[in-house]
Amino acid sequence: MVNNMSTIKIKQVKSKIRRPKDQKSTLEALGLKRIGHVVEHKKTPSIEGMIKKVKHLITIIE
Repeated sequence: MVNNMSTIKIKQVKSKIRRPKDQKSTLEALGLKRIGHVVEHKKTPSIEGMIKKVKHLITIIE
């Protein structure tokens, strides 16, 4: 059984085209491949840091 409090769903809403290399790498590390793609991760400090870095390209699904 998955505990919803410990996971976070992330959706890419903007393109990574013409973005700095580090932001592209962060999106790839999160597993996001294209606009509209949704991934689920455990809520850890490292994931939260990655989210903060690309917050203008993604949205969090509750």
